[in-house]
Amino acid sequence: MNALIRTGRHVIFAVLPIAATVTVLHLTFAPLPRETLTGFLGALALVVAGLTLFLFAAETDLLPIGRAIGAAMPRLGNLWLMCALGGFMGIAVTVAEPDVRVLTQQVDLVSEGVISRVVLVLAVALGVGIMVALALLRVVLGIPLRRVLTLGYLLVLAMSAFAPAQFLPVAFDAGGVTTGPMTVPFIIALGLGVASVLSGRTASGDGFGYVGLASIGPIVAVLLLGILTRW
Repeated sequence: MNALIRTGRHVIFAVLPIAATVTVLHLTFAPLPRETLTGFLGALALVVAGLTLFLFAAETDLLPIGRAIGAAMPRLGNLWLMCALGGFMGIAVTVAEPDVRVLTQQVDLVSEGVISRVVLVLAVALGVGIMVALALLRVVLGIPLRRVLTLGYLLVLAMSAFAPAQFLPVAFDAGGVTTGPMTVPFIIALGLGVASVLSGRTASGDGFGYVGLASIGPIVAVLLLGILTRW
C-alpha cells in the first residue's frame, strides 16, 4: 500500500504542471466552456488513477518479469533463438503500447484510411522487434553502440530521400511513440537481465541502449512502407 501511495504521489506531481497551466489560462485570457472544463477535470482524474495503477504494476511485476526473461535467454545456449525470442517480445510489447495505439488511430483518421491503422501497428511493431533482436546481437558480439546508431540513422536519412513526404512525419513520430510507458520499462529490464548473466558485460555499459536502437526500427519500417506504397 505504501508503494501504491508513493506512486500516486509521483503521478500527481507529474500532471500538476499541465493542470495548473490549463487552470491559469482558463482564469485569464482563454476561458473554457463549462462542459470542456468539466471534461478536462474528469479526464485528469482518470489519467492520475490509470497511470498510478499502471506504473505500480510495471514496478512490481513488469520490470521483474522483463529481467527474469532477459536473464533466462542467454541460458538457452542458442544465439539466434535468443535474438528471435527478444524480437518477438519487442513485437508483443509494442502492440500493447498505448502511445502506438493513439498515433495509429490519429494517422488513420487524418489520412482517411490511406495509411491503415492495422498496417501501421504491424510495421511499427516489426520495426521494434527487429531492432531489439539486433540490440541483443550487438551486446553478445560486443559491437560498439555508437557504430550501430550511426549506421541506423544513416539508413534513415538515405530512406528519407525516397519516401513520400506524407510518410516522413509519421515515421519519426512512430519512433517517438515506442518510448512509451509499456515498451521502455520492459525493454530496459530485458537488457539489464541479459547483461547480468553474460560474462564480460556490465549493466551500465550493456544493459542500456536498447530503447535508442528500438526507436530506429519504426522509423525505418514506416519509411519502407511509404516507399513500397509509392511503387
